[in-house]
Amino acid sequence: MNNKIPRLRLPPLPTIKYLLKMYKLRAQKALSQNFLLNEQLTDKMIRRAGNLTDCHVLEVGPGPGGLTRSILKCYPKKLTVIEKDERFEPTLAMLADAFAAVNGEMEIILDDIMKVNMSNIFSASEMKPWLDKTPKIRIIGNLPFSVSTPLIIKWLHAISEKRGPWEFGRTRMTLTFQKEIGERLIAEPMDPQRCRLSVMAQAWTRPIMHFIIPGTAFIPKPKVDVALVSFVPLATPRTQHEFKIFEKVTRHIFSFRQKYSIRGIETLFPLEDRAELGQMMYKLSDLEPTTRPMQLSVEDIDKLVSAYKYLIEKHPHIELYEYRASRRLLSLSRTKHVEVIECTEL
Repeated sequence: MNNKIPRLRLPPLPTIKYLLKMYKLRAQKALSQNFLLNEQLTDKMIRRAGNLTDCHVLEVGPGPGGLTRSILKCYPKKLTVIEKDERFEPTLAMLADAFAAVNGEMEIILDDIMKVNMSNIFSASEMKPWLDKTPKIRIIGNLPFSVSTPLIIKWLHAISEKRGPWEFGRTRMTLTFQKEIGERLIAEPMDPQRCRLSVMAQAWTRPIMHFIIPGTAFIPKPKVDVALVSFVPLATPRTQHEFKIFEKVTRHIFSFRQKYSIRGIETLFPLEDRAELGQMMYKLSDLEPTTRPMQLSVEDIDKLVSAYKYLIEKHPHIELYEYRASRRLLSLSRTKHVEVIECTEL
């Protein structure tokens, strides 16, 4: 049986390197741009995204189109690219024309991915029930480092609420991150890299790190290597809690990564209630307060979130408490106190 993925031969095109020179395109440091010009490497990356034939592919941040070419060779049903930097419109338009020559459809959207309404990109005909196989939709991107973490958090939130591309089913993503971020995304309990990002990614998806791309493969060369990571949304999430409250408790737990996890949990509560309610959360969760944050599983944190919601029902005032805001007020009051003393001495 031949499972080989069919490849499309595009009309002859100038190399990406030549196009960069012709259009005088340089990576902008302010946008964290790094270009991939090695076609064998981009082909390898796209293979990890699965069979793209007959899929509607959304590519984020195509830049001059290195990864885009490898996507097009897999003959997707449609390719939509979202690029913030308008300088790349001519090189992307060239690829769109080449794909149209073989009856392919490529749409170029010049916009910021953080602002785009992704629900409008896909057709209702592509929709699949959540518990069914993943829909024929793929999200792929060589993400700028500056946007990768806030973007994956935003998309995990959308997955939890089945919004955007996840209205259409368990849409799969294949994205690049700094190597350290990639290692954090897949870090299991007891791994020193385990953090808030690990828990959030693993609560709603199964993150898979495929391989590491050396920084030397990019132009300009970044100071770090890069990880290629896929995310497959879970049919049944590992928590049923709302994203925001689950993220809040997780963030507090990991705010003191090297200390006992109760140290972070206590910051959920006003100072006068801190010790009592912190201990109560662990009793309700049947967990040890001396457990370190990196030791906690998604299920452990799920229990702590349940306990926190129970305590909010019993003590409604704690829901509005914000540790950082109280710290800022304390710092401000101390500054004013010093100013009063200085004025008095003068």
